[in-house]
Amino acid sequence: MPGKQVVAFGPFKDFIADGVRMGDTIHLSGSVSVDEKGQTLHPGNVVKQAQRAYANIAEVLGQFGATMDHIAYETVFLTDMSSVMGSEEKMGAFFTARAEAYGSNPQVAQSLIGVSELAAPGLMIEIKVVAHV
Repeated sequence: MPGKQVVAFGPFKDFIADGVRMGDTIHLSGSVSVDEKGQTLHPGNVVKQAQRAYANIAEVLGQFGATMDHIAYETVFLTDMSSVMGSEEKMGAFFTARAEAYGSNPQVAQSLIGVSELAAPGLMIEIKVVAHV
């Protein structure tokens, strides 16, 4: 399709694009905390999983010449809502990791959605974003 740019380099590149750009919009697949073989990293630690997911997002955006500043919307899927919203300490740790990923106070619309499970055992969080350049 003309005008469609696809980036696929992660462990699932043979069947899932990491990102697709059409015009000035970039859609990224959900990002999770996995290594280059697709194995779950940091099981049981939602903050470290979020940090890895955000690092993956930044890497994919970089392939399009974009940055975290280009993100307009993010959807965060959690298998255990209390891992982030269970206390001020947990909420603070998660939102600090999020702010670090964006490099500031994120100016990003967000949905936070509880789900029963994600694609692999041990995954607690998946982050999906839409960016505009």
